Amino acid sequence: MKLGVIGGLGPLATAYYYELLTKMCDVNCDQNHLEIFIHSYPKIPDRTGYILNHHKKNPINDLISVGKNLEKQSVDYIAIPCITAHYFHEDLTNALCVPIIHLIEEVCAYLKRNHIKKVGIMATDGTIRSELFQQELKKCGIHYVIPNGIYQQDVMHLIYQNVKLNHGIEMDRFQRVADDLFDNGAEIIILGCTELSIIKKEKHLDRRYLDALELLSAVALKKCHKKLNKEYQYLVD
Repeated sequence: MKLGVIGGLGPLATAYYYELLTKMCDVNCDQNHLEIFIHSYPKIPDRTGYILNHHKKNPINDLISVGKNLEKQSVDYIAIPCITAHYFHEDLTNALCVPIIHLIEEVCAYLKRNHIKKVGIMATDGTIRSELFQQELKKCGIHYVIPNGIYQQDVMHLIYQNVKLNHGIEMDRFQRVADDLFDNGAEIIILGCTELSIIKKEKHLDRRYLDALELLSAVALKKCHKKLNKEYQYLVD
């Protein structure tokens, strides 16, 4: 089977997604890895920018264009290692013939399997304000807590000023947001932006933090009939 990836949203997250797909796959030689087509197109307009201000350029046409290029490669599934881009999931699904993995739904399915009752959400302003996670969590009967205004500014700073610019990660900002979410009853925290996955990677965060990018990798490998390494099997069991 073949996996297509709409990438470049941002580039570092896409590179890490490919790394995850590779290291999470249980194989005994190079030839047994999954065939992957990555179209990294960083010129796609900022998703959060459009969600917060519809006068800005809509990224949907570029997303569809990349998706159609992947269709030409006869991919079986498409993954998007950008959570905010799932705001456009329905439009993409209507425009493309290849199934697109719905990461938000997969996150909620994971939470239900693990009987999680309340979660914290760390994500972009676009993801928070469009309620991508909140709406799906409500359907599943899962409570949630989001950062207040000041702490949400910290999250955006971590994403846009630290990870996207490849600067050092200010863990004091991260930790005060996380502590506040845990103090407000979160059992685990959804790292709901693929840039935040880079923080988990570099700082070795524990399982109290659900890395959506790791989950997307696990789900994609499973759908494409690839065996997962044991340490990641919990993501899809």
